[in-house]
Amino acid sequence: MGAIVMDGNALRDEVVAGLAERIAGLGSPEVCLATVLVGDDGPSHRYVASKRRKAAEAGMVSRHEGLAADATQAEVEAVVGALAADDSVHGILVQLPLPDGLDPEPVLDLIPAEKDVDGLTERSMGRLVRGRAGLVSCTPLGVMRLLEKYAVPTSGRRAVVVGRSTLVGLPLSLLLNRKGVDATVTMAHSRTADVATVVREADIIVGAAGQARMITADMVKPGAAVIDVGVSRTESGIVGDVDFGPVSEVAGWITPMPGGTGPMTIASLLENTLAAAQLQGVVS
Repeated sequence: MGAIVMDGNALRDEVVAGLAERIAGLGSPEVCLATVLVGDDGPSHRYVASKRRKAAEAGMVSRHEGLAADATQAEVEAVVGALAADDSVHGILVQLPLPDGLDPEPVLDLIPAEKDVDGLTERSMGRLVRGRAGLVSCTPLGVMRLLEKYAVPTSGRRAVVVGRSTLVGLPLSLLLNRKGVDATVTMAHSRTADVATVVREADIIVGAAGQARMITADMVKPGAAVIDVGVSRTESGIVGDVDFGPVSEVAGWITPMPGGTGPMTIASLLENTLAAAQLQGVVS
């Protein structure tokens, strides 16, 4: 019997509908998500458009600041600083990567932790490490929502996260290790000896290395949950870190790519935006 396919599109729509119902009951003030996009990168424009579309479906105000590819560091920082100081803006998302020549760190540092709906700043990461209330990076949060929705057991289970980025691998490892989730987490990476053996021991496998189809069926314990976060663009389209067809015959649960963790990243962004407004005391 094949794996249960964890449908990120369906869960995203469920989350957005739930947020719309909650926001409709709030009245004013309106919940506002601001997006900042620098340059003319096609995929970035599509991602931001999709986020803004779903924000509107959730009943949020979507404010957008677009800058030319030749914008200076000072110009980008000025836009983000103004949004940070604007009490009518509750969440700020700076679409990454920025064009060559721009340093994202000073830009992200301008975003207050309570408006950091992408969960990318040092302060947000620090809150996660310390177990304090805060906003969590969207893709890891989306993975956790998928595990919850599909009732994947985590307590006492062995989880292996392949990839150690601060965007996905590190925060997801912390979330899986939290009290109440209680997985035993290993973070594998390019220097891990015999990655296949390490992955094969896992009950939960997360591919977040950005290496096309690197997780093959012979690396998967029968019945394991396999979460694909990696994105590689090939001539035949987008593929993930997981060799989906063969792995789905072995795994107990699996996310497709696309259609799995990507939609849940957007759902989590909107969930974070409402949480941001609550952290700011704007809504209850």
